[in-house]
Amino acid sequence: MTDIEIAQAVEMDHINNVAAKLGVDSDNIEQYGKYKAKLPLTLIDDEKIAKSKLILVTALTPTPAGEGKTTVSIGLNEGLNKIGKKSVVVLREPSLGPVFGIKGGAAGGGHSQVVPMEDINLHFTGDFSAVEKANNFLAAVIDNNIQSKTRSLNIDPRTVIWKRVIDMNDRALRDIVIGLGGTGNGIPRQDGFNITAASEIMAILCMANDLDDLKEKLGNIYVGNTMDRKPVYARDLNAQNAMAILLKDAVKPNLVQTLEHNPAIIHGGPFANIAQGTNTIIATKMGLSLGDYVVTEAGFGADLGAEKFLNIKCGYGNLRPEALVLVATIRALRHHGGATPDQYNDASVERVQAGFANLEKHIENSKKFGLNPVVAINNFHTDSQEEIDWLIEKCASIGVQAVLSKGWAEGGNGTQDLARAVVQEIEGGKNDFKALYNWDAPVKEKIETIAREIYGADGVDYASKAEMGIRKIERLGLSHLPICMAKTQKSFSDNDKKVGRPTGFRVTVREFEIAAGAGFLIPILGNMMRMPGLPAVPASEGMTIDSNGVISGLS
Repeated sequence: MTDIEIAQAVEMDHINNVAAKLGVDSDNIEQYGKYKAKLPLTLIDDEKIAKSKLILVTALTPTPAGEGKTTVSIGLNEGLNKIGKKSVVVLREPSLGPVFGIKGGAAGGGHSQVVPMEDINLHFTGDFSAVEKANNFLAAVIDNNIQSKTRSLNIDPRTVIWKRVIDMNDRALRDIVIGLGGTGNGIPRQDGFNITAASEIMAILCMANDLDDLKEKLGNIYVGNTMDRKPVYARDLNAQNAMAILLKDAVKPNLVQTLEHNPAIIHGGPFANIAQGTNTIIATKMGLSLGDYVVTEAGFGADLGAEKFLNIKCGYGNLRPEALVLVATIRALRHHGGATPDQYNDASVERVQAGFANLEKHIENSKKFGLNPVVAINNFHTDSQEEIDWLIEKCASIGVQAVLSKGWAEGGNGTQDLARAVVQEIEGGKNDFKALYNWDAPVKEKIETIAREIYGADGVDYASKAEMGIRKIERLGLSHLPICMAKTQKSFSDNDKKVGRPTGFRVTVREFEIAAGAGFLIPILGNMMRMPGLPAVPASEGMTIDSNGVISGLS
């Protein structure tokens, strides 16, 4: 059975019953039909948060297909509930671009999924649409002010960095010219679109602690300069209140369920190679308020999503993870050991041994944050027992538990061993989370720390445009912000061809983007794409809907 067939075969519980498992009365949720609901922010309880256990799921450097962090996260949550723990999984929302482009869906897989998977993968409760509208409202206000003769801030159109967004892969919108057609249509200027998941509004939604904090962060968005080189922020355009109004429902986390009817919270969806790659602080705190254990994930490999979760999100949200799960696949170890894509499914202990260097570096990095990881081996039917045994023994030799995770094939029944290993790690009391760097350190020092400690680079080079960017950051008084590195997800380095554990390399910061609203600085390493294009054969071509509205091919 395909993922969607497995999901459609399950009879879902009414969302009222799912909420009841969290001790939430049906009057305290906002229903979106029978199987989805919004959770009000009044349910967040700081005293309960302090007592609950936060588990972060991340991964080794992935193959292009991904290594199944969402599947493992959901499976681990099922396993924790199976062994008697009150656990909630908190995840990001999928973007329509990847759903119709390459992925085809991002709600887990096999018997470790969240449902209703079609809704989650498509428009869901409208959060992405609200982010898009708030983003594009600010774009319209900027161009309206440039056009204005009475209330102009004298914005220099050449300095405007704010782009419009759409939640679709559309390469034709990357670079465009707007304002054509005469004086009534605005001032012509170069512009472009990003995908909605790359919007700073999405990053802000995920960094906000409450509605007031959201509004303040929206006002802090830097949009460009005046003709006399003074910075212009969204608050100068008095746009923050209208944007907050557009996001008034999107700020509330979404409650759904897993295939085994356990509660799941899904909220926010920033990319991890150009943004922070984690769900909202509000959703994570909601989970910690309603459950005893919370399983959450961070996008791509641990050098991206996890590093940003631990250095940025935990700082803004005052969060302290007590366990870290590193997802590894035998397939990815073969990849890092030299296998070509057509050899990924060919058993080879030698390639697994060679590829282990990549996983070992991620293990070392985890320990730098004071977290001894548990390795979850996401099981594929092409894995040989010899490869699995070698990996478990190798991890044990460096003081790390590696546990086979069979959540895709067996759901919670296949992840109880993993759940017990994670609980054991937490109850051992040896993990003591600490951030990697001080936010108040100089910008270059923070970047160097990440590059050397996490990537294993020998150092960092700065293009002239990046040097200018640092001077601009200092003029704006933003040097104290944490760093959100924009880098390829395919390698520890900024060269996606360097797989495994590269050494003897330096990384180059090409330029900076400033996310003053979200509260971080974005060094760009290489050419990072904020608007993907569709592949030659999009995943959408395999999707259909019948006369009864039943969707197939979405997996």
